[in-house]
Amino acid sequence: MPEILSTNVLHPQVAALLETMGNLRFAPAYDPETLLREGRDAEVIIVRAPLPPALFEQAPRLRAAIRHGAGLDMIPMAAATQAGVLVANTPGANSRTVAEYVFFAAMTLLRRFRTIDRELHANGWNAARHHADFTRDLDGLTLGIVGFGNIGRQVHAIARHGYGLDVLIHSRSRRDIPDDAGFVGLDELASRSDIVVLCCPLTDETRGMIDARVLGLMKPDALLINISRGPVIDDEAMLAALREQRIGGAALDVFARQPLPADHPYLGFDNVMVTPHMSGITEGSMRRMGMAAAEEARRVLRGELPLNFCNPEALDAYRRRFPA
Repeated sequence: MPEILSTNVLHPQVAALLETMGNLRFAPAYDPETLLREGRDAEVIIVRAPLPPALFEQAPRLRAAIRHGAGLDMIPMAAATQAGVLVANTPGANSRTVAEYVFFAAMTLLRRFRTIDRELHANGWNAARHHADFTRDLDGLTLGIVGFGNIGRQVHAIARHGYGLDVLIHSRSRRDIPDDAGFVGLDELASRSDIVVLCCPLTDETRGMIDARVLGLMKPDALLINISRGPVIDDEAMLAALREQRIGGAALDVFARQPLPADHPYLGFDNVMVTPHMSGITEGSMRRMGMAAAEEARRVLRGELPLNFCNPEALDAYRRRFPA
């Protein structure tokens, strides 16, 4: 039976499906040393945690690393390609889930939920209700989307057609930008938006993109929502903007260091909503992402290529290792 390793737990239906294909194992931890040890005999790895590059040199039977999700930053692509290991992902499987989180986060901040909830429990009804006078409506705001992939498209659809918001988009390409949204540069988006949503991948170009200069362009009551990757934001610049009350608040689901330390300054602000990289996780999205990953595993184990093949330049080396 083929050895299938998952770095983390999977939806029960997904696990049951994978068990029909091979011997499914779950890594007991997801630190690099454990993954190196657990992955040496694997033919397929389902990826929900960062893989160490050395794994690809030490796993001679490994055919594919399949991302349980869309972002490929957890897979060292150069090492996988050089080793002749196929990489696949499951784009779009949780896009709606993440987009719904954006509006949950925006309204949590606009309605000052954290402050009101704390006041209600600590000081009672009237003390909590007083804060409602300073909350804001979503209606009439302008929402800026940075990055227009599957998630950005879903955020636009909900913003424009669900809430009637004005939408600005900043993206590497103008391809498929809707007519009912404005295509603008990052500076203009930052200065005009009431809510800025980061949906872009982590690349050399986007690392540290939201820095002191860009934050300085934002409205003093604007909100920043990050569901992309933590290093897109310059944390020191963000903390300074929050301390000096130069932006209205933030919802942060991803961080340069994860898990976020318990004493991190982000946790000390009432106008910062912190969540543990969960914007794309619901029971339904876990099932969809997992099933898509399992189907890719089935294709690879049958000798086929994955549907969402992310490193086709690895194919020659892969064919040398596993002749058809």
